[in-house]
Amino acid sequence: MLVGTVVDFDEARGLGFVGGADGLRFAFHCVSIADGTRSIAVGAPVTFTTRPKLGRLEAVDIRTISG
Repeated sequence: MLVGTVVDFDEARGLGFVGGADGLRFAFHCVSIADGTRSIAVGAPVTFTTRPKLGRLEAVDIRTISG
C-alpha cells in the first residue's frame, strides 16, 4: 500500500493523477476509487496500490485517508 495525494482530477472525463510520497505520479480512472463514488477531491490524502497497464503503472484501489 502506497501513500500519496490526488494532484489532479477531471470529473467530466473521470481521469486523474495521484502523486506518491516518492514524487512519482500515477494516472487513475474513477472506477479505481474504492468507495465507488467515482469522484475524489484534489488534495485528498490517499492510500493506493499500483498495477501495470499499457507499459506504465496506474493507481488502483484508491482510498481516502480520514483524519
